[in-house]
Amino acid sequence: MLSSKQKATGPFALIWGVGACLILAILAIIIEQAIPMAIIGSSLIALMMGLFIKLPKQYDAGLKFTSKRVLKFAIILLGASLNIGIIVEVGKTSMWVMVFTLLTCFGGGYFIGKALGLDWKLSNLISAGTGICGGSAIAAIAPVIEADDSSVAYAMSATFLFDMAMIFLFPIVGRMLQMSDFSFGLWTGTAVNDTSSVIATAYAFSENAGEIATMVKLTRTLSIIPVVLIFSFIMTRNKSKQSTTKVSILSLFPWFIAGFIAMSLLNTVGIITPSIAHNLKTISKFLMVMALAAIGLSTNVSEMKKAGIAPMVHGFIISALVVLVSYLVMMFMNIV
Repeated sequence: MLSSKQKATGPFALIWGVGACLILAILAIIIEQAIPMAIIGSSLIALMMGLFIKLPKQYDAGLKFTSKRVLKFAIILLGASLNIGIIVEVGKTSMWVMVFTLLTCFGGGYFIGKALGLDWKLSNLISAGTGICGGSAIAAIAPVIEADDSSVAYAMSATFLFDMAMIFLFPIVGRMLQMSDFSFGLWTGTAVNDTSSVIATAYAFSENAGEIATMVKLTRTLSIIPVVLIFSFIMTRNKSKQSTTKVSILSLFPWFIAGFIAMSLLNTVGIITPSIAHNLKTISKFLMVMALAAIGLSTNVSEMKKAGIAPMVHGFIISALVVLVSYLVMMFMNIV
């Protein structure tokens, strides 16, 4: 029989929290599959369910393990589904649009966040979710900048609300503007946030637009790598300034991103076969759903309420700017 102290500190302490996340992840996937259109991903469903459940302290160790360690492992596995060579396939067209949308997110997000009085970590999480790939980008950057769970939850919610509107509005606007399948797919792939929302939006326009948007979205996801490395460098500098002790960049380097890159390279050179890549992506998605469930379960909703409406306003403004900038760049390049 384990003592109370062993229960709190031993390996069995993880079982309660991890088990709770496992159950929520399964429920979230069942709910996602029951929804007629893929308008909301299972990760967000798990996060939202977790926000409304309060667990005893004995779950804390497992929740922390899942939200930190399991999340990083999920991101590493995600790299196996991304072929770096896809950038060449998509071409320079989408890359130019993405460069300007990323500059809009992080440049505009910085000033808008300051104007709204937001914490810089929350502001940049919202910008990352909007500019890169919704929940995956937020999840990848959060541990690097040491963001708390409430910031992650708020950033996810802010990007999700705008995505829901875009699923219904984008196809209508695209037809009003008489956009081609290629231009609509490019616009959707660079302006809508989460992968599930991109797919739902583009395929509502046409199958060809859906294929283009999916490829653009995968290319956009690769920008996680340089963005995470930049934030890692920023954190290293900040810690060096705040401490008289010299901070080693190796101790702060996000090694899980190195694993992510390694898996991407293995996919690119063909060592990881398509079937293996598909299986690893499925495992990665499930583990990420578990991690988001853990974040939801760990989040103090009352602390989120203290942030007020400002983060939602930030998310709306940045998302609207990305939609506009993406379209204007495409107009300038004569591809609308």
